[in-house]
Amino acid sequence: MEKQYYENRELSWLKFNKRVLEEAEDEKNPLCERLSFASIFQSNLDEFYMVRVGTLHDQLDSGVRENKTGMNCQEQLNAISKEVQSLMEYKDKVYRNLMSELEAYGVKNLKFNEFSKEEQEELRKYFVQEIKPFLSPQIVGKRQPFPFLKNQEIYAVVELNTKGNNTKIGIIPCTNSVFKRMIPVSPDGLRFMLSEEVILHFVDEIFDRYSVKSKSLIRIIRNADIDVDEALSDEEQDYRKAVEEVLKTRKKLCPLRMDYSRVMDDSIINKMCDYLALTKKQVFHSEAPLNLSYLFQLQSLLREHKELFYERRIPQKSPMVSEERSMIDQIKEKDILLSYPYESMKPFLRLLNEAAVDPAVVSIKMTLYRLANNSKVVEALMEAAENGKEVVVLVELRARFDEENNIHWSKQLEDAGCRVIYGLNHIKVHSKLCLITRKGENQIEYITQIGTGNYNEKTSKIYTDYSLMTSSVDIGMEAGKVLNYLSMGKTTPETSCLLVAPNCLQNKIVETIEDEITKVKEGKEGYIGLKINSLTDKVLIDKLVEAGKCGVKIQMVVRGICCLKAGVEGETDNIEVISIVGRFLEHSRIYIFGTYPDSKVYIASADFMTRNTVKRVEVAVPIYADNLKKKIIEDLSIFFRDDVKARVQKNGVYTKKSGETGLNAQEYFYARAYESVEQ
Repeated sequence: MEKQYYENRELSWLKFNKRVLEEAEDEKNPLCERLSFASIFQSNLDEFYMVRVGTLHDQLDSGVRENKTGMNCQEQLNAISKEVQSLMEYKDKVYRNLMSELEAYGVKNLKFNEFSKEEQEELRKYFVQEIKPFLSPQIVGKRQPFPFLKNQEIYAVVELNTKGNNTKIGIIPCTNSVFKRMIPVSPDGLRFMLSEEVILHFVDEIFDRYSVKSKSLIRIIRNADIDVDEALSDEEQDYRKAVEEVLKTRKKLCPLRMDYSRVMDDSIINKMCDYLALTKKQVFHSEAPLNLSYLFQLQSLLREHKELFYERRIPQKSPMVSEERSMIDQIKEKDILLSYPYESMKPFLRLLNEAAVDPAVVSIKMTLYRLANNSKVVEALMEAAENGKEVVVLVELRARFDEENNIHWSKQLEDAGCRVIYGLNHIKVHSKLCLITRKGENQIEYITQIGTGNYNEKTSKIYTDYSLMTSSVDIGMEAGKVLNYLSMGKTTPETSCLLVAPNCLQNKIVETIEDEITKVKEGKEGYIGLKINSLTDKVLIDKLVEAGKCGVKIQMVVRGICCLKAGVEGETDNIEVISIVGRFLEHSRIYIFGTYPDSKVYIASADFMTRNTVKRVEVAVPIYADNLKKKIIEDLSIFFRDDVKARVQKNGVYTKKSGETGLNAQEYFYARAYESVEQ
């Protein structure tokens, strides 16, 4: 029987994306930043369809049973379609309001009939000279089969009448790197028309032997849920080449959604559904442009209006780090914790660069999941290998949508002399782990870095994450054990200080929650504080609910999916859940068990999702230094004081706080970082 405190995973995610769209509507955010949230909402929704809806679609005929909320695949797909219909209408309203507000700054996305006669003539010339030569129109018929429509690209669809009064469909690809998307009419580019709208306006000149009955724009979202492991059943096949081959299939997977603009006749919608094997529930009307990524380009035209953007923030120097001294020497003296994006990633890069040239360093071993395009991390590892260090790098080639980038870097690392390994069968390596081994005067020394986020210089400026650097021998030896097992294609069977999925994380968290329950039964105070991106793991949800019912106070910051409904009478009364969607993407994971000074505090790469806790390699590291432990506990408490961006979840419904203090946690942390430097 479905438990009343469960929330459906997919519907919970759609609630999260609605919170993103609410930020686009929030007038307290600078206007151009609201454009970003609108565009992020759309890219989020595209990825949701490509991955999650794609998975449900694949499971329809596989006999997969009901999920924890009692819904089967078809019921979930139906519920998603209904909710997305509502979200699309909300998106159109938000977009309309944004464009209306932008008019005060001269911005106008115009229709052809809104231009002057001179401007119309200029557009016509531009179309004839710069667009028309590069178009590839097609008419669908018996001798012209329906074309393959690329994922996420825009097409003009035209209903045509022949001289014999027959109806045909004409299709024109509108996405082309040769011509601009925003076609400017004013010198500053603020008055413009989108290229797909220009193409649609002049379709009569393209299909000049037919009469145009109706015309519209469409955009297809295809399934991108490829199972790399399933495709790599041949043990002798080169893994990297096999991944490259599998990636080619992603572009050809089945359509899952069609968005269209303007008015499209039902008969044409039906024909398109037949061609694309879609149902009407998978078709959505949009008043806003079908691809909102151009809003970022629009932002660049308004940069001189500083009031339309967030106040500039720069990652600051960490007060724990001296720029005059060796990073290795400083870490040997004390544990160092960096907090991104408030503090710079540079100390960690310095550590890698030092290790690359340090005569005492014997080896550097590291797991890589997502990397920047111009990765300084990879440069340091390559230099270390060229200097004769043993460099072992696990590159996870299955990091979704980053596969091609990771394939590129794996080749570069190999060419530089690094030993590159590619992870385990059916288990992604998602941990953020780096181990530097040195030969000291009398003993082996370890410098270990464990973080909550990727080794990516770009995202370190927009994602919130923690990075611990420590010389702890216990942590170093256990990190070495984890990395050695990985290099042998195995998972770590047991650990003593680290929590390491898939074998030693979920079970150890359950044991630690049980310890808090025992405290309450003994008349002591029990406490659990968590900060994670998502909560879906049924084992952990049920254990948290049990702890809450026993009297353990539970506070959770869950940014995205949360399959636990807080505040359900008699079930989750003792559980508080908030979500924060703001300027920076909340990405750090914190686990706190017990009250200070007896707290067990961890930072981790793992969310409380089954895919993280028992189906991936993840690492959580204990925080031993008392000052760092206090800092993380204080950081978590700040989130619960936030009454600007925090939304309180009760029974699955998210509402913003009243805003009595005006505390924005992210702004607070940045102000603290600036003050630390000044002091």
